[in-house]
Amino acid sequence: TMSLRGSPVTLTATLPKGAEVTVRIGVPEDPYISNQELDTVAVELASGGEHLAAVNTVLDVDQESEARALAREIVAGLEAGTLEPTAAAIEPLADSIRAT
Repeated sequence: TMSLRGSPVTLTATLPKGAEVTVRIGVPEDPYISNQELDTVAVELASGGEHLAAVNTVLDVDQESEARALAREIVAGLEAGTLEPTAAAIEPLADSIRAT
């Protein structure tokens, strides 16, 4: 079975001003801890190789469809300009569970 540990959900949003932001939802890479021991699922935003934001979610590593729904919701908000690519803006979304 696929999990967010091995295959994170990654989508790209194009902001109203044209910049591209990568939305990644999965287990964050930690050089000090084995990936198999991590069960934190985080949302990470990056643009042009620059890290913009990271917040932990309430998702479990096997909630792939929920992660995909969350990623789509964040992308939609970023593209509509209703969501800023900041930790403060995405945190409320990351803290709520989606129905699949």
